[in-house]
Amino acid sequence: MLALGSPTIGVRTSASCNVLLKELQQIWNDIGESIADQDRMLLELERECLDVYRRKVDEAANAKARLHQSVAAKEAELATLMASLGELNINSPIQREKRANSLKEKLASVAPLVEDLRVKKEERMKQFSDIKAQIEKISGEISGYNHLNNAPVSSLTLDEHDLSVRKLTEYQAHLHTLQKEKSDRLNKVLGHVNEVHSLCGVLGLDFGHTVGEVDPSLHRANTEQSTNISNSTLEGLEQTILKLKTERKARINKLKDIVASLFELWNLMDSSKEERNNFSRVTRIFGISEAEITEPGLLSTEIIEQVSAEVERLAELKASRMKELVMKRRAELEEVCRMAHIEPDISTAAEKSNALIDSGLVDPSELLANIEAQIVKAKEEAMSRKEIMDRIDRWLFACEEENWLEDYNQDDNRYSAGRGAHINLKRAERARVTVTKIPAIVDNLIHKTLAWEDERKMLFLYDGARLVSILEDYKVSRRQKEEDKKKSRNQKKLQDLLLTEKEAMYGSKPSPRKSTSFRKPNGYRSNGNGSVPPTPHRNSVGSGTPELLTPRSYSGRQNGYFKEMRRMSTTPLNFVSIPKEDTMSYSTSVCGSVLGSPPHD
Repeated sequence: MLALGSPTIGVRTSASCNVLLKELQQIWNDIGESIADQDRMLLELERECLDVYRRKVDEAANAKARLHQSVAAKEAELATLMASLGELNINSPIQREKRANSLKEKLASVAPLVEDLRVKKEERMKQFSDIKAQIEKISGEISGYNHLNNAPVSSLTLDEHDLSVRKLTEYQAHLHTLQKEKSDRLNKVLGHVNEVHSLCGVLGLDFGHTVGEVDPSLHRANTEQSTNISNSTLEGLEQTILKLKTERKARINKLKDIVASLFELWNLMDSSKEERNNFSRVTRIFGISEAEITEPGLLSTEIIEQVSAEVERLAELKASRMKELVMKRRAELEEVCRMAHIEPDISTAAEKSNALIDSGLVDPSELLANIEAQIVKAKEEAMSRKEIMDRIDRWLFACEEENWLEDYNQDDNRYSAGRGAHINLKRAERARVTVTKIPAIVDNLIHKTLAWEDERKMLFLYDGARLVSILEDYKVSRRQKEEDKKKSRNQKKLQDLLLTEKEAMYGSKPSPRKSTSFRKPNGYRSNGNGSVPPTPHRNSVGSGTPELLTPRSYSGRQNGYFKEMRRMSTTPLNFVSIPKEDTMSYSTSVCGSVLGSPPHD
């Protein structure tokens, strides 16, 4: 098919017109039309042809204008869609005009692009609408809209002229921020709810009612209802937690006071272990911090009432057993005083306390409190006396070592090769070193005691006797004993001299000491290895050698009787000192005095 306006079509059209014109002229000639008429009709024919052409041209121009308008509208819509969607990678109309020659080609190239962008805009609008709905919902949850109506207030207005990816990214970023804030708030709310649940469990409170007062959505009876994460909910939970913690602290303090009274009554009443185990879960609050108390129901009103009832029961039982408790505490006071060698206060003596309680002159509780105060005072005094008491133990140990050494030196068989003899030899060496320190120990003890008395403005009494007096008397008796020993040694030398002269005059006689070949050994004490080395008995105290007055013997004389010797240290020493009587030797009976121990080797 030939293109419109081509030369071939023009030639063919002219030929057809010429043929028709000739045929028309022939017809006119046959009819006999005049030349003027023919010219007139030809002119009309030309005018009609021009009208047809003009009409066709107008129709074509109108069609062109309409087509051009459509192309312009499409291009404008395309430009609008491109601007709205922010599309920059689509070919522009200017570039398309370079490739398209006709309007129909332009329209044909623009129309598909416009349709594609329209679909894309609808999809983009849907994305924006979805994101906007989510943003509005989360914003409403954060701001605290009515959960029952679910009517969030619109916080965003969608601009259809800006649907670009950049704008969509901004919306998505905003949505992500709100989602993160929602997640953080939800975690915070759940954390607060869990803490409220734990506190309600410890306090024995109704969790659902407690959180329901803050917001019903926190206790999910309806699963379709979302959790309220608004600021008001968070503030309400924080205030509830603060209120519950305050209540927990108040109950802990109350329960601790009750349990303290319970412990005191248990100690007074000597309650059994089984009876105490019934309240073991409650008594553990003293060993843990407030935050560690998480056991359900531990601080409930029921538990507190149970402990209070037990305290009331024990208090009533205490009133009926007060006399027995007073006697028990008095015995404890006497034991503390005995261990510290101090005299207990006679105002609360057992006999006197019994009489006062029976007569009703004093309240047993006041008397018990008085004894408790005396126990505390006695323990404090015992602590202040501890250093001096330790030095007294050292002194008494040295004195007992000295007594053992005297017994050992009187044993004629001490150098024999018997079993365990080497152990006694080593002990004798240590005892001699210890005995040489006794004067220094006594002097140092006197100095410490005087310093103690000056500091506290009171006398240091040991079982009722002043310790300084005991030590001074001990020093005097020790000097007297040393003098007696010296005299005894001189007398022994004189006896030996007289015996030598007598033997020279009348002949020798067997010594009384060696008249018996076999002598029954008197054992010391076990050496720890099962052996018992033989040793002789010591002379009795009633002999001519004065007794060294230690605090034990001195305090016994001060009280008018001899007290049973007891150790002040709770750890037993590694020896036993048991004085025993023995018959006097022949030489002692002649001179009328007790022989002292021979000089140390």
